[in-house]
Amino acid sequence: MNRRELLMASTGLLATNLLSVAQAADADGVESVKPTMRPIKVKDVVIGEGRVKAIVPITGATAEQALAQAKVIGASRDTDVVEFRVDFLDIGLDAERLAALGPKIAAELGGKPMIVTFRTKAEGGKKAISDADYEALYTRLLQAGFADLIDVEMYRDTSVVRRLVAAAHAAGAYVVMSNHDFGGTPPAAELLARLRRQQALGADVLKLAMMPRNPGDVLELLRATWEMSARYAERPMMTMSMGGTGVVSRLAGEIFGSAMCFGMIGHASAPGQVEIDRLVGVLDLIHGSLEGA
Repeated sequence: MNRRELLMASTGLLATNLLSVAQAADADGVESVKPTMRPIKVKDVVIGEGRVKAIVPITGATAEQALAQAKVIGASRDTDVVEFRVDFLDIGLDAERLAALGPKIAAELGGKPMIVTFRTKAEGGKKAISDADYEALYTRLLQAGFADLIDVEMYRDTSVVRRLVAAAHAAGAYVVMSNHDFGGTPPAAELLARLRRQQALGADVLKLAMMPRNPGDVLELLRATWEMSARYAERPMMTMSMGGTGVVSRLAGEIFGSAMCFGMIGHASAPGQVEIDRLVGVLDLIHGSLEGA
């Protein structure tokens, strides 16, 4: 058995074991009747239905690098959604130049949906930004009309978050509302509260990315994901535990209710991302195991 076959076989066993854990959590008090979760359709991709959708980020530092990456990712049959990380670019906060570049990036993606993300330095991104500039930047990029989704960090000023949600919806775009913690992982109850807060703020996709200090932290994230999915989720979500310890959360997220995860083609945007072809092979295996169960 080669390394890839061993990985696939091990992951299949892991899927079965984690499904048993989830079922045990259900029997331990999590309601078995799920709320009505409304999937969203973005171009030809339905998020919140079927196999976990795989996202690949564009991380180029220059327009030329970003366009070259977009062309490669656009040709990838394993990639469902593309994230354009504008904070990686050397043009910084120049909204006009970003607004001009965005349609060129979109044209290289072969019709794949695009999430436009300015990840702030406070949450692991490349640049710091004020709330006013954050709102102005996203407002201009929405006006340019190339974003299918935008990523809005939940802990920006609440009034800014609410206005950006409204502006995105008015522009026909969806909102991924996110929270990232590279310092640790709060208890499951706090993670659950954050997901519910994102939903209350009008997010279309909920997102948490936490750094585990140990395997127990991964379990906290998975527990929160499962409880949200089983009790409260009206929107699709993606949750992930970062780094090597957290890789299992990316591979087995569907078991617990996560609808999307990140892979990479050459360049990771966060610790723990897996090459897209290997990732999708495991996602397919997990999905098949769940359908069989």
